[in-house]
This record gives sequence, structure tokens and C-alpha cells, in this order.
Amino acid sequence: MSKVTVLNHPLISHKLAILRDKNTSSTEFRKVLSEVANLMTFEMGRDLTTKEVEIETPICKTVCSVLDKEIIVVPILRAGLGMVDGILSLIPSARVGHIGLYRDEQTHEPCEYYAKFPGNLPNATVIVVDPMLATGGSAAAAITMIKKRGAKDIRYIGLVGAPEGVNKLEEEHPDVDIFLAALDGKLNENCYIVPGLGDAGDRIFGTK
Repeated sequence: MSKVTVLNHPLISHKLAILRDKNTSSTEFRKVLSEVANLMTFEMGRDLTTKEVEIETPICKTVCSVLDKEIIVVPILRAGLGMVDGILSLIPSARVGHIGLYRDEQTHEPCEYYAKFPGNLPNATVIVVDPMLATGGSAAAAITMIKKRGAKDIRYIGLVGAPEGVNKLEEEHPDVDIFLAALDGKLNENCYIVPGLGDAGDRIFGTK
């Protein structure tokens, strides 16, 4: 079963309050979202696997631990893009894939309209990022599509989640650990997270 971790860190909570505030500008929203993504990645990375390598310091040879697997970050377009820079500032060696989804008007199912990934997905740790885990449909579909390309070690980082989205992701991908800054109470009739922070994509890019 997937593990759900809500990162109750004082700095994350403080910055999340700024992101929830409707008066926060797009410029400030982008900046703070990137900072939160950085802090969340630090916490998520506590159990990344490492291997020992021998290096030589200015004083002598020694054995150190380095990351055992390549890291690939996959934002779900478009809002997931707002978290990428914060992650890369902590793991600059990570490579980035992209996946875009739209909802079919007839079936209401998520459909892939764009996908571009680095090689080596099967041997990498893949971090799927999207600020809002509302119904969970897009996140679950994106992870399914990534798995079809061979990825095995997948984690999900979101900013705010609803119980419905967490349950959906746990049900469809019990092997994927979920990291959130907050787990809110519910979805409203328009499938917005309550209390949430509105449409993350619109707030990142100033489109509303």
C-alpha cells in the first residue's frame, strides 16, 4: 500500500498560508511555490537509495555516499511546471520529462496529448509533480502512462490534496508514495479542493 506523508513542517505551513491567500500575486505565488517544492523534495528524499564511492579529498582518500539512481522529474502540464525549478535547485542533476493530459468530452477520461521523457525511466527514481491532487484522475492516468514506459520507482509530490484524490491514487497505484504539504477536507461541486487555493495553473501563470 502506498504511504501518504503530509509534511507538517513549520516553514512549509507558513509558505502554504501565502499560497492560499487570494491576494498573493502571481509573481509571489510562483516564487513561494518553488520554495515549497524545494522543501518538500528535501523531506521526500530522506529514503532515496545511495551507494558508496571512493573519492579523494585534499587530505586523503575516503568513502562517501552518493545517490544510487538517476532522478527524473515529470511535471503534469501545466501547473506541475511551477514546482520544477524548486526541485532542480536541490537536485540539479535531475532530468525532466513532461506529460500533458486533457479530459475527453464524451468519456470524461484523461487522454494524453503530449509526452516527452528522458531515457532510462525503468532504472530511475521518477518524481511526478502536480500542485493539486483533487479527484486524482489526472495524476493516476499520468502515472499509468509513465509505468507503461517502464518506470518502476515512482513518487508523487503535490501541494494540496483532497481525500478523494488520495483514495484514487492509493487504489490505482498502491506502490506509489504520496507527499503533500496539506490534506484538505473535501471537494466542492466543481471539484475544487476546499479550502484549497483555487486553480494553481491560473495563479502560477496569471491567466485568471
